Amino acid sequence: MTEKRKVQLKGYDEIFSTEESRKEEALGKIRDIPVNELYPFKDHPFRVVDDESMLRTVESVATYGVISPLIVRPRPEGGYEILSGHRRKHAAELAGLSTLPVIVKDLDDDAATILMVDSNLQRETILPSERAWAYRMKMDAMKHQGERTDLTLGQVVPKFARTTEAIAEGTGQSYKQVERYIRLTHLLPDFIEMVDSGKLAFNTAVELSYLTDQEQFYVLDAIDYSQNIPSLSQAQQFKKASQEGTLTSETANATMLRDKKPTLDKFSFKGEKFRKFFPKNYTQDQMEAVIIKLLKKWQLQHSHSQEL
Repeated sequence: MTEKRKVQLKGYDEIFSTEESRKEEALGKIRDIPVNELYPFKDHPFRVVDDESMLRTVESVATYGVISPLIVRPRPEGGYEILSGHRRKHAAELAGLSTLPVIVKDLDDDAATILMVDSNLQRETILPSERAWAYRMKMDAMKHQGERTDLTLGQVVPKFARTTEAIAEGTGQSYKQVERYIRLTHLLPDFIEMVDSGKLAFNTAVELSYLTDQEQFYVLDAIDYSQNIPSLSQAQQFKKASQEGTLTSETANATMLRDKKPTLDKFSFKGEKFRKFFPKNYTQDQMEAVIIKLLKKWQLQHSHSQEL
């Protein structure tokens, strides 16, 4: 006799549940939480600024609402701590929303930190200092939890792998580059600001990060005194002097002045200064062409007068 195969019938809810609802169930129920009960993550390294991108986000939120729920965790003192969605929360406030859709997850500090970092590293624009502190926070959390990998948003990393290799997974960067970013967290705030603004080169900043705080103050004073930004070569000289115990205020000044490149006076034309001398329908290119023609004529006359 042929053995009959048992057929298990799916329940009504399972048959008619959508993929979205199953994902929602796996992640956690979506709730509407008052905006004033949502608080930023402690020491959150990612800035929320009112730039053009935020303006577009506010317009989108005002029109369509917040489509992607925030991820939060309960706070012992009440309310919820945001793990993912700081920009959305700020945009919602500017748009006048009173509640936001959130997914509440009950996570410990280390797991919450890792989720917060991984979520925010997906941003389009990230400053060097933001990336540096994010990597540092994730590294500290992973070390604190014994380098477990079950809380890193699905990352599967061998337990013997170094922490920076685990952090580099999925970022498109090498573990060495992750380590360089983390070095930036050893810089004084003034240097960090120079890196973020593009005044100080990344590799130069990494070399300076090996100096003590006092030695960094020496270099900052030397920068102010020489009115110059350190080159990679100068930073390497500072690092070597630090290792030898010879880096002082005097040697820092001497290094910056000795290798200082001559500064050329910058000269530029401003259209508003010359506009009154030209017809109103002249374009900037036409004005520049006339000015260059007159300068060439002046140059010939000047050369001729010197030959006489």
